[in-house]
Amino acid sequence: MSIPEFIILAGAFFCVAALYSSVGHAGASGYLAIMALMGMAPVTMRPTALALNLVVATLATWRFWRAGWTKWSSLWPFIATSVPLAFIGGRVHLPVSGYRALLGFVLVSSAAVLAWRASGGERHLGEPQPRIPRLVALGAGAIIGALSGLTGTGGGIFLSPLLLLAGWAGPRGTAGISAPFIWVNSFAGLLGVQWASGSLPAGLPWLVAAVLAGAWIGTALGLHRLPPRALLWALSAVLLIAGGKLILSA
Repeated sequence: MSIPEFIILAGAFFCVAALYSSVGHAGASGYLAIMALMGMAPVTMRPTALALNLVVATLATWRFWRAGWTKWSSLWPFIATSVPLAFIGGRVHLPVSGYRALLGFVLVSSAAVLAWRASGGERHLGEPQPRIPRLVALGAGAIIGALSGLTGTGGGIFLSPLLLLAGWAGPRGTAGISAPFIWVNSFAGLLGVQWASGSLPAGLPWLVAAVLAGAWIGTALGLHRLPPRALLWALSAVLLIAGGKLILSA
């Protein structure tokens, strides 16, 4: 990758981290979309997205926890089943066509979720109910964990709409639960990917600096207001294009 291309990549990652971290996410689906559009190899895409997820999720977890939005009693049932399956999923080496199809599905799903949030869909939901059925949480955690490891995402893009649509948390409460959930799944998935001989790019420290700067801005904004609709719509379009491209090329 040339220096100008790398600079574009780092700048795009900065924007993704800022936007995603404002709602308690770490940005893996956004990083994967950018890398897919730039033609990077799947063997590099998964570990890179998970490594950057760890950086952003660490900051997001700390900030939303300090603000009182993290409910550990609601979080642990999801984590209990997601972590082992994220590790197992990370160890699975999918054929290129299978990985492209699965990742394309995840990106298109992510685009739909962001479009829903951009349209103000979550504002029409009822008051959050604090009790989350443990059996449902355990089952959902297992499914999300497996998808997380297989695709190189932290799973927040699936957990957040579940929490919101089921009425288990409001927007900031969802962010407080999603951030640590993403961290543990990203860590487990990265261990699995590296075990299966993943490859991290040489310029990773610069990408880490870019997403950390973006997350610092995004988390600060997310604790006070929801992200601008225009940015959500724009990112939704990018995810849709990248996901469609991957599905068609699978």
